[in-house]
Amino acid sequence: MRFEWYLAKRYFKGSRKSSGFLSFIKYMSIAGIAIGAAGLLIALSIVHGFKSTINGKIMEFAPHVTINSFVNRPIERVDTLLTQLDRYSEITFKQSVIQGQVMIQTRDNVTGTTLKGVDREVPDHGIANYLSEGDYDLSTDTSGLAGIVIGKELADDLQAEIGSVITLYTIEGIPSLINSPEIKQFRLSGIYETGIDMFDGVFALVDRQHARSLFKYSETQADAVEIRVNDDTDISVFKESLGQTIIFPFYIETIFTIFGNIFAWVELQENMIPLVISGMIIVAAFNLIGAILMMVLERTRDIGILKTIGSKSKAIRRVFLIEGLLVAGVGLAIGIFISLLFYYLQVNYQIIPLSQENYYMSYAPVEPHFIDFVIVTLVTFILSGLASWFPARVAANTDPVKVITFGR
Repeated sequence: MRFEWYLAKRYFKGSRKSSGFLSFIKYMSIAGIAIGAAGLLIALSIVHGFKSTINGKIMEFAPHVTINSFVNRPIERVDTLLTQLDRYSEITFKQSVIQGQVMIQTRDNVTGTTLKGVDREVPDHGIANYLSEGDYDLSTDTSGLAGIVIGKELADDLQAEIGSVITLYTIEGIPSLINSPEIKQFRLSGIYETGIDMFDGVFALVDRQHARSLFKYSETQADAVEIRVNDDTDISVFKESLGQTIIFPFYIETIFTIFGNIFAWVELQENMIPLVISGMIIVAAFNLIGAILMMVLERTRDIGILKTIGSKSKAIRRVFLIEGLLVAGVGLAIGIFISLLFYYLQVNYQIIPLSQENYYMSYAPVEPHFIDFVIVTLVTFILSGLASWFPARVAANTDPVKVITFGR
């Protein structure tokens, strides 16, 4: 095998003065494999980054499991329901929620939104981790106004800033003298920004006691119970377990049901983009057929001499197989280097910005996985080996008598 490696490396280096065109073909093959490998690895790292970032934001922001009522009425004994949930050790956080549609107004603008009454305490997840301005403070200040936290998009629509007075109106049915709205003012204490418009432009959070008075709920009423579990990979299993205890008139929704369209979109991106980009490697690998056939043509007299002095067909076949794999190896190494360089530049300098309104983030995230490098390496070498096999077989089956006189 040492003889085959020695000869393959000499042919790969192309030290002959007359092999300029052949070297060009070889370099183009290396470039094709390098671009294909780099493109695939970069695409994989970006789709992994997209999936991780979007899924992470949704998992962090939204409750893992929500318990609602089948009838279009509030849960009457939410305190009893919360006591029932104490038996589940998987639950790390639970709260009753009061929510409904309201009109929200500042001095300059008015719009509609969803008011959500939650615990006053600062949570260790969700909105509190995405505050872009102010603080998560739902308590009442010295002026007697309770705090309210809204999303960045909603704040922009209202032209509101920290400290602005926010007025909320709630009403059922048609306004009249006997059906006047409930009105309450709040002080804007915090603005959050997740980059996902269905979060940033929809919710306004206040202390549950204030939401209860606005919607005229009793102390034991709520619209839903939100739950977070300690392992988000077991959400579906937990739902099945919970469903044995929480029965009619309640129904259970998981985060995968509520945001199924986003999870499906992310999954589609992760599955389809690599398939499309991998075509670059396939094209580059099969370009090796032409390149190695050119190498065989240039080395025909060498092949004849090798056969004349007793070299076996297997040894000659190995020479050109090794040469094809050397081309693949160099191209793959360059492609991996390019992908790692891109990862460094994107993480530190964000060279690919994105529209946050469309992609839920301001720049393309990258998350390379080691298994991707292993798979791309294996696939590249397998395809390159297959592409090199036919020219190598042609070289091994060459008639030595004819090739020695080649060119005469």
